[in-house]
Amino acid sequence: MAATRRALSMSVLALALLMPLVSGTAQASPAANGPRPAAGSVTSPRVLAVPGTVNARDIGGYRTYDGRTSRWGVLYRSETLSKLPPEGVSALAGLGLGSVIDLRTGPEVQADGADRLPAGVTSVALPVDDTSLFAFIGMVVRSKDPVYQRQQLGAGKAEARMGALYRAFVTNPANRAALGAAIRAVANADEPAMFHCSAGKDRTGVLADTILRAVGVPAATSEGDYLLSNQLRAASDAALKSQLKAAGLMQDPALLDPLLQVRSSYLAAFRAQAVADYGTFGDFLAQGLGLDTLTLFKLRLRIVG
Repeated sequence: MAATRRALSMSVLALALLMPLVSGTAQASPAANGPRPAAGSVTSPRVLAVPGTVNARDIGGYRTYDGRTSRWGVLYRSETLSKLPPEGVSALAGLGLGSVIDLRTGPEVQADGADRLPAGVTSVALPVDDTSLFAFIGMVVRSKDPVYQRQQLGAGKAEARMGALYRAFVTNPANRAALGAAIRAVANADEPAMFHCSAGKDRTGVLADTILRAVGVPAATSEGDYLLSNQLRAASDAALKSQLKAAGLMQDPALLDPLLQVRSSYLAAFRAQAVADYGTFGDFLAQGLGLDTLTLFKLRLRIVG
């Protein structure tokens, strides 16, 4: 059992409260400065060849409403960078990053470790709350009780928790402040930037969606970027569930699927809450996230070619 636990590394909802979980091995992809796909497409060149990651990618190449395109090599999204091997750090250095924005909470960083960054890259901590999901999942999995696990995660309860998490990205003032600060940091950056949470799918996905839509990328296109996490994380999530079952921690690890995956309904919950609270997406940017016209103008200049 102990050996099995040591073989696992950090995954989606900071299950490191239990033990380290499945470590991601980066999928093969072209170098970050290699050929890029056509605007609006989602193909392997979008994925960064950074060993130690599976969900690190460029948000360039997306067509905006006015026919322009988000720039390649300016803004990247990823999962945690705390498990990068030396070759991963070297690959990250090749991106020419000036800063990395870490959306993880203090307990997540404590459990999983600080980012491993190239020399000269500034780490910016802007934690976004996970509504105690970190602790909850740890408690449920540690119980090893299949009846209790189904009671807590089955019958739509896991999906409901994810909906609550996404709505809290809007309703929690501290979350709005962190997301607004992250967008200001991107808008004012002179060098390429990257942002991430633990799995690079929920908080990272919401921030990417907000930035892309703010610079004029259609909502449907941005949603496609959000949903790409499912494809990129599929193999590591399957390995995680297999190891949890083999370790005797869960008889039915598929109960975790709503927590491991991104779903259109989750993103819709975030978007709907923003409109419910502020009236329009533009008002959410201005009033909810505190982004003034100049910042949004600079963001578009920075992101859109």
